[in-house]
Formats: sequence, C-alpha cells, structure tokens
Amino acid sequence: MILSTHRLHQLLLQLQRRPISGLISVVASLLLSACATTDPSVIDRLQPRPQELLRDASFAAPPTPIDAGQLLAMSPEMVNYAERYIRPQADKLGTRRALIDALYKRSALQISYDADYTRTAAEAFRDRRGNCLSLVIMTAAFAQYLNLPFNFRSVYVDELWSRSKELSFLAGHVNLSLSSPIRERRTQVLESDAWIVDFEPEPLTRQQRSVEISQSTVIAMYMSNRAAESLNVQRVDEAYWWARAALLVEPRYLPAYNTLGVVYRRHGDLSASEAVLRQVLSQEPDNLHALSNLALVLGDQGKLAERDTLRLRLSELQPVAPFKYLDDGIAAMHRGDYPAARALFAKQLARTAYSDEAHFWMALASYAQQDLRQAAEHLQLAGESSVNSQKRELYAAKLNHLRDLERLNRASQRATALR
Repeated sequence: MILSTHRLHQLLLQLQRRPISGLISVVASLLLSACATTDPSVIDRLQPRPQELLRDASFAAPPTPIDAGQLLAMSPEMVNYAERYIRPQADKLGTRRALIDALYKRSALQISYDADYTRTAAEAFRDRRGNCLSLVIMTAAFAQYLNLPFNFRSVYVDELWSRSKELSFLAGHVNLSLSSPIRERRTQVLESDAWIVDFEPEPLTRQQRSVEISQSTVIAMYMSNRAAESLNVQRVDEAYWWARAALLVEPRYLPAYNTLGVVYRRHGDLSASEAVLRQVLSQEPDNLHALSNLALVLGDQGKLAERDTLRLRLSELQPVAPFKYLDDGIAAMHRGDYPAARALFAKQLARTAYSDEAHFWMALASYAQQDLRQAAEHLQLAGESSVNSQKRELYAAKLNHLRDLERLNRASQRATALR
C-alpha cells in the first residue's frame, strides 16, 4: 500500500553526493486554504468529519497517551541550553543568528541525521539526532521559547520514492522561515525579513514553489509519521491512535485519512478502510495514493469490476507505477534471468536514484553475474541511500563480506599465476 512521506531533505546521500533525507507523513498532498464563500453547502462539503470514520472500540488502548502539546515542548535541558549558549550571543549577533549558530554550527552539539523514527523537539535535542521534520520542529521550539516569529512552509519538490516491506513512501519537503523580533529590526519595514532555515542545498529549492502551513498541519504530519512508523513495525493498534490524533488535530490534512485507510486494511476492517479512502477522493478525486489503496481494498472485498475501473484510471494518471521496474527486476531474479534483472534495476534507479532497495537488488544481480566491482559499488550506495540505521549496518556488513571475497579471489588468482 502507498504511504507518502513528507520528508525534509537533509542528509540522505544521492548519487551526485548531495544531501537528502526523510521524514514520514502519509500521502503528502497539502490542502491550500479555500477562498471565503457564503455558500453553506460549499463550506459543508469542504469540512471533513473524522469522528464519523473512527473505530476506537476495535483497537487496544495506546501504550501512552498521545499529547500534541509535547511536540514543541522545551525540556529543562533545552531551556538551559538556550539560556547558556543563545541568549548571551543575542545582543552581539541578534537572536535569530544566535539560535542558528548555537543549534547547527556549534561543534559541541553535533546534531546528526537519523530517520529511524520521528522525534519530538525534546527527543531530538536529547538524542542529538533526528530526521528533518524533527530538526525543523526542534528549531521551532527554540524559536518559540525565544519569541522569534516563525512559519512552517511546505515546498513542492520532485517526487522521491522509497519503499519498506509492503509500504511505499513518497517524499515531500518542509522548511522553516525565521524573522527577527521587532525590537531587533533596524527599520520598521513592511516587507518580510524572513530567513529560510532549510536542510536542503539552496539551489535545489530556490525555484520551487512553497506555501505556508499551519502549526496544526505540522503536528498532524508528525502524528501521521508516527502512524506510518508504527505500521512499518506491525504495531497496528498504535498506528491507529496516531492516525486518529492527526485527524482530530487537523481534520483537513488528507494524508492522515490515507494513513487511517491503510491502518484499517491492515487490521482487516475493509469497509472502514473503503469509507476513509472515499473521503479523500471526495476532496481530491485524482489523489493517486487514495486511488491505489482503494483499488487494493476493493480487490480484497471481491469488487473486481470497480477495482479494474480504478486501475484503468490510475494507468491514465500514472502510466508507470513508482516501483514497477524494481518489481519486474525481482521477478527476473527469481527466474534466474540476471541480465534482464540488471537492466530493469538500472531503469528503476533512473527514476529513484536514492532507493536503497533498488541498489541492493542491483548488487545481488551483479553478484550473481560475478561482477563483484558493481556489486560492491551498489552495496555501498545502498548504505549511503538508506535513512534507517539498522539497514545501513546490514548493508555495511554485506559490503565487508563482499570485499573479503574480493581479496580472497585476488589472492587465489595470484597463487594460480605463480604456479
């Protein structure tokens, strides 16, 4: 099933060695605020009613209460850091520059990228690590504490797909604009003095269209991420409560509905899944993620004629599915047709150059054809492209094993030549 990831791009390594990265939220289609209207029927049609779609009694209670207020909460350690390292520099540098320098230039802090799960501001600061959404949230928490005006922004970027087990994720991008406090502005001007705090190299986002998003939307993104992360490790009940919380925080955030639809399908509640996905399509009839997921649910229910109609519509909107070449390549591997598999994996990497899964399968196909150099190269790229620390360790172990084999082969060849 498809979950799209609303990722902030910081440190996921691309083939050109430029940084990228990931945060997860499900189905990254953002709702722009509608123009004001006096037509009550239009207002009513645009207002989703998440309460009608919830099935609390079907799921075990969450292990800990979900509290939206904790997302931007400052821990005592964060307060101490702000008072010790940021405020003393504010008079000299300005609060905004002091904040950025203290968080991302001070060597002692050493924030590193990690996409294993999406952290709150306090967790990211405590662990000195986080995915890009976590880092933006942490920056916003400090800005709020220091009375710095800020806005969250969604940036429209090229599609970046990844996949884990049965879930496919589509990456988005979010950044933060910081303004200086009025008391620190040299002149009172009407134009914005905002600085963009972005974890993507500037040339990649400079020409991209962006839109401001509300804090409630960011909270819903975080909760949708946690739902997707829970699904990915088979904690379906926990995923339900995160998706539920996202809907209640921001009922207009459609990706959370898609997430809930996936949760219901995983739980076996097919009619509930269908209802939620149709809610998305009532707002966005061409939403690829909802269409794709609904086609799966209809197939599960035996509604094959309607499923086929949706598949035809999907083929019109998206002629080649995101991971078609990868799946075809894996099928070729199972047939033992390694040349065809390598050709298909190459086509997949031309579409998703940062897919660790595609690099890994290309390594396997290369190894099967005794091309150890290519196998090692793609294993290394798989590790560099993965945003999951456990997978990076797995790829590194396989790469070390492959290099040991290469050394043994070279030693054997030298011994043979000396005979």
